[in-house]
Amino acid sequence: MKNIFKIIALLLILIILSCKEDAEKPKVSYNKIDKNVTEQKQDTTKIVVAGLPIQFEGTNYLIYPIGNLNTIDIVDSKYDSSRGNATTNFNVANNMENEITGYLLNLKFQKTDSDSLISLTKKPMMIQTVDYLKSVAVRTKQQILVYLIEDSDTNEDNKLDSSDIKSLYLSDISGAKFTKISTDVQEVLDWKLIESRNRIYFRAVEDTNKNGKFDKNDKLHYNYVNLLDKEWKAVEFMQPQEVTSPPNK
Repeated sequence: MKNIFKIIALLLILIILSCKEDAEKPKVSYNKIDKNVTEQKQDTTKIVVAGLPIQFEGTNYLIYPIGNLNTIDIVDSKYDSSRGNATTNFNVANNMENEITGYLLNLKFQKTDSDSLISLTKKPMMIQTVDYLKSVAVRTKQQILVYLIEDSDTNEDNKLDSSDIKSLYLSDISGAKFTKISTDVQEVLDWKLIESRNRIYFRAVEDTNKNGKFDKNDKLHYNYVNLLDKEWKAVEFMQPQEVTSPPNK
């Protein structure tokens, strides 16, 4: 009986250590990253499919989400634990009123009066969210999309996934002017549209102590981009010391 308890205790310790190792997995590896960020090659072993087209209200473009076909093995314990059935999830993306979410590899754009399809990018990426700024379009006639994307294998685990750094991108409704707004190797924390200024404000964190993790000792960057500018470019408008300093008397 004592041996059984020892074995159980040992297994619990191994599980805890394994979970701790996963939890401490770095966001950034500096083995290869210097000035150039590591780009991840596309996994050619997976089956890539398109979802049905999405059209945001008031636009003349259809957007096709592109993603991997997900297959999950389910073991039938009634017969043989070594045998199982595979179930396939054909859903590529989720669509709400002005947003597309998922783990997308690309998007294809098609004008409503055309049969031509144009890809958003030729680079390997994982697109997590796409937001259509409808209120901006109503006021300014500028139809703009905002993206949160993992665009490089920053932790060098040979996978492009949510464990890598999130970046902020913009494009117009046709996928043109696809522009990275955030800085390489800075994790975008959040963003917000301020309609009165026609700006997107966003925060990003930089791993200033180079420990591969984002923590309280790292530097926050406060940025905005003017959506009506001909060329989109982030402007840093506040330094960390301005956040913590007392107000002027």
